[in-house]
Amino acid sequence: MLKRLLTLGWLIFSTTAMAEPSDAELSKWQGTLRQHAQTLAEASYSPPNHALPQALKSLDYDTYRQIRFDPARAYWGDDSRFSLQLFHSGFLFPHPVMLHLVEGEKTTSLTFDSDDFIYEGQAEELQTSDLQGTGHAGFRLHYPLNTSGYRDEFAVFLGASYFRLIGRDQVYGLSTRGLAIDTALSSNEDTDGEEFPAFREFWLFTPEANDTAVHVMALLDSPSLSGAYHFRLEPGHQTQVDVDATLYARDDVTKLGIAPLTSMFAYGDMSRNRPDDVRPRVHDSDGLLLETGRGEWIWRPLNNPRRVRVSAFLDTDPQGFGLMQREHEFSRYLDEEAQYHRRPSQWVTPQGDWGKGHVELVELPSPDETHDNIVAYWVSETPLRAGESLSLRYQTQTRQQAPTDPLLAQVIRTRQGSAAVPGEADSQSADQRQWVVDFAGGELARLSADQPVALRLDAPDDAVTLPQVKALPDNTWRATFRVKPTASPLDVRLALTLHGETLSETWNYVIDPLPKHGDEDA
Repeated sequence: MLKRLLTLGWLIFSTTAMAEPSDAELSKWQGTLRQHAQTLAEASYSPPNHALPQALKSLDYDTYRQIRFDPARAYWGDDSRFSLQLFHSGFLFPHPVMLHLVEGEKTTSLTFDSDDFIYEGQAEELQTSDLQGTGHAGFRLHYPLNTSGYRDEFAVFLGASYFRLIGRDQVYGLSTRGLAIDTALSSNEDTDGEEFPAFREFWLFTPEANDTAVHVMALLDSPSLSGAYHFRLEPGHQTQVDVDATLYARDDVTKLGIAPLTSMFAYGDMSRNRPDDVRPRVHDSDGLLLETGRGEWIWRPLNNPRRVRVSAFLDTDPQGFGLMQREHEFSRYLDEEAQYHRRPSQWVTPQGDWGKGHVELVELPSPDETHDNIVAYWVSETPLRAGESLSLRYQTQTRQQAPTDPLLAQVIRTRQGSAAVPGEADSQSADQRQWVVDFAGGELARLSADQPVALRLDAPDDAVTLPQVKALPDNTWRATFRVKPTASPLDVRLALTLHGETLSETWNYVIDPLPKHGDEDA
């Protein structure tokens, strides 16, 4: 069925005009692609059945990295600021995707050619293998981000529905996904029930000489649904992608994660169980930031928990959300190889009304930095049922500095430690934890230390004690409180105020139970 649809798509798409399509022409393309996706969803799901040669199936990580696309054979480079390079199939990418170039009225399929690739080290043996017809795993886009004389890689589409973006002077960190289905559907520590939709086919529109954006369309498919995607990618200091997608449900979808972001948090300022490592912190992102439909800014520090933790932030028509890397000083990481200080933040801005639902944050336990263990996405209150469709529009962009209200102070540090009194063997507060949240910036930075800044703290009265706020010598302000042993998790929210007016974003965290003389899961 899928093969027949793709053949039909070839006949329709090959008659389209102009290299840089107008809005009207893009709309026609989208209409055709939506028809593809809808017809696909009306049929039973057919998984990919590509059979890669054993030589590619058995590739390990190191050997796969020894295969690279020859830059001299890149597409578009002679006539555009953009250039296009392809990824070899194999290793973790056993299901090739179909790639087409669209230029004016001509649509060309990009068939596999081993001459496009450079094979080094152990991968040299592949040059004697019959690899014709194996297809490509994905593609990457290049553009002169940092200097006018060199095209930097700024976007990668590789694996399932994943794509990664960077802006000027950034290195890859977190990932974006086209869609998330049934992520952490239960509280079990496994995610075997998660469904991973995949982009099966791409149409790449050839950019003209002076274009500063490039258009890509994609067909997505999975057991539960299919989808038609249009991406407009504009690289720059903050690389941004405008996403226009229409989904068609083949079956009922229990949990649909929209505009998902995936990242890694191994340990940081709050981590109690730190590895034996010379680096003070290791993470691609250190917090979830939200701007609610009511205009409230919320900051949730990330954690590497001992058990799966799922948090929901109820909202109506959210203004935006994203996973942030707020720390950008090398001294905060001391890792010259991974360069965590150059990892981007990423912000999602909904277009149109998204209605009622919640931003969901999933934190998974991870033994080290090699695993992505953080996911954030929007879940609508209205489920997607079999036979229904859903249209989505949003913008996602990399950020060096997190978006914020310039009048509000931001959280710059969160720490916790024992509340025991040093030197007292039987300290009455030995079974309590001290929490410290530091704020800086906004109107708060212009206040003198004698101003009556207050702490608005939302938490059960019998679990939290000694809430205080005070100015620090470096023109920042500190909120502190203690937590007693509890039998259930504590959802704590706090913000700084002056004469009833909010001065800071809202700090929010779920503190897991801390048994007396026990060990808290944080």
